[in-house]
Amino acid sequence: MILAYLRRYAGTGLLVVALLLVSAIYWPGLSGGWLFDDYPNIVDNHGVQPSEVSIPALVRAALSSPASDFKRPLVSLSFGANYLAGGLDPYWMKLTNLVIHLLNGLLVFVLVRVLLQSTRVGPLPVRDGSSIYATSSCRTEGSPSRTGCAPTGQDGRAGIIAALIAASWMLLPINLTAVLYVVQRMESMANLFVLLGLIGYVVGRRRMLAASILTPSPARRERLALDRFSPESRGFTLCLLSITVPTAVGLLAKETAVMLPLYALLVEWMLFHFRTSTDRRDWRIIGSFLFVLVLPMVIGLGWLLPSLLKPATWATRDFTMGMRLLSETRVIVDYIRWTLLPTLNALSFYHDDFRVSTGLLSPWGTLACLAFLVALVALMLWLRTRQPLAALGIALFLGCQLLTGTVLPLELIYEHRNYFASFGLLLTIMPLLAVSRPLSFARSRQVLLGGLLLCWATLTALTAYAWGSPLRLAENLASRAPQSPRAQYELGRTYIIYSKYDPSSPFTQLAYAPLERSAALPNSSILPEQALIFMNSRMHLALKDTWWDSLITKLKAHAPGVQDESSLGALTQCARDEQCDLPKQRMVDAYHAALSHPNPSSRLLAMYGDYAWNVLGNRTLGEQMTVEAMRNGPNEPAYRITLIRMMVAQGQRVEADEQLRELEQLNIGGRLDSDMANLKKLFGAQ
Repeated sequence: MILAYLRRYAGTGLLVVALLLVSAIYWPGLSGGWLFDDYPNIVDNHGVQPSEVSIPALVRAALSSPASDFKRPLVSLSFGANYLAGGLDPYWMKLTNLVIHLLNGLLVFVLVRVLLQSTRVGPLPVRDGSSIYATSSCRTEGSPSRTGCAPTGQDGRAGIIAALIAASWMLLPINLTAVLYVVQRMESMANLFVLLGLIGYVVGRRRMLAASILTPSPARRERLALDRFSPESRGFTLCLLSITVPTAVGLLAKETAVMLPLYALLVEWMLFHFRTSTDRRDWRIIGSFLFVLVLPMVIGLGWLLPSLLKPATWATRDFTMGMRLLSETRVIVDYIRWTLLPTLNALSFYHDDFRVSTGLLSPWGTLACLAFLVALVALMLWLRTRQPLAALGIALFLGCQLLTGTVLPLELIYEHRNYFASFGLLLTIMPLLAVSRPLSFARSRQVLLGGLLLCWATLTALTAYAWGSPLRLAENLASRAPQSPRAQYELGRTYIIYSKYDPSSPFTQLAYAPLERSAALPNSSILPEQALIFMNSRMHLALKDTWWDSLITKLKAHAPGVQDESSLGALTQCARDEQCDLPKQRMVDAYHAALSHPNPSSRLLAMYGDYAWNVLGNRTLGEQMTVEAMRNGPNEPAYRITLIRMMVAQGQRVEADEQLRELEQLNIGGRLDSDMANLKKLFGAQ
């Protein structure tokens, strides 16, 4: 009795141990600092730093994200809640991320359990010849169905497999940035709802099939199918709600949640086959996917494709759509390698040193990786009827890449994009490694499994330790990626911070080498030049002409990206605050170079307006640039607020009143109440 009890709950016990182990491994990394996109999204984003708990403050926080036009309000609200509880201390932000990661690990465990119970063919045979995953309706309300269920011992072994997959997924080094890189709470929170939705969908489908099997009469089954209160109808309702509501809520965290209906479709294709328990086509399921997946996908592609085909869309990238598609074949294969067989140098966080593919043989690995992916798809199709769980894992991994690894003009590589995709790979390989029967080489496979777990845990622990100190992390990442401009820049920037702008500090001299190395590397932004100019100006040291020449040349060579705009913004603010004595003509030349490209961004126009008004003293130019910024971004209130202030300062009361009325239309939920009140005070003071 005791032995049977232990076997049954062995998986749960293993999961608890895994949760404690993951917490211990990540704990040293919680004491680290901010990094990269944390600054524009959190540190420099005053919208997610509310001073009070009020509806206007929370609405302002929810709509303050610069990362996306969709604003990702749920994550922004969570950042605001963290700020209210602990200020701008990254420790509490990272601790919140760790809690979300552990919750996701728990959901992975539950999802694997319900998938195992729904698999028609599996690697764990039962003594009577059936499978532990014999049918999708093996258990209903705790009672075995007529089709035959696995005994409790087999159910316990399924729990162990689920716990091993969940533990491995939580320990994977490739998933670390979704935890310790604060801003990527967007990814982990979105996938919280993806996992919940998949669990609900699988449970709903199993209820539909179980209800049909337990109703022997075909006529009665048809009557019950039409009864909206029948178990089968309730199961279908759960399926429909599970692929719509979590998608909608997850989209408030990040757009990757839109993939949930596709993942559910893959589960349906691999495990349930769009069939009822009597092997008829289930048109309700087919129709629901046409409505929630196919129709939105067609509409979305029709909306996106015209803009994606415009050259201007790709102007800020050093690749075209075709080059991106070719490059992503190599990136996806790299993701597989980095997930299952990672190395420290591979998981370097910064991947801007990646060589873009310009043809099938340039580099030659492009064709080889394309052939590998085609073979992987063929393997998935072959496994579909033999090992559906393994086939599903491959399908989920490849399906996850369709959003970020195809035609969208995103950066080529980010490790956090595999947060869900890595689950698919583990779903493919872990049961084959963990199960001793009926496959051969059981001991060898178990040794390999133990070695992989040890490797993943060790690499994650080492990397988490590095993330525990900004200086240690910068030095670690720069050593992992010596040809990465961003890694070298981040090391130099960290040295500047540690120097506290003291010319006599040893960190000051250390900063020059990595920054100048970063500036000289191919595809480098103007970040390193900006850092050198900023540092020397703050310390009242000489500014080299070569730094300015390099900065302006880069801005002329290609349309400025987000990093280039941030660099100009930092120099503008430093000059406006009178902390940097920058040569005005050089700054004007830099802005003219950046604005020389078609369709400059609203942000860039607004920054030049700020510089012209506050530093050059050219009010006409400042107002003109701000008007252009407002026209380009009519839904961004900051530009209109700045314009109103400029108009009031110049006595343009009528025009300012008109803009104030327009601003009131953007005051959603009272988020601009404080700004409106300040503007009205400004009107009264004039």
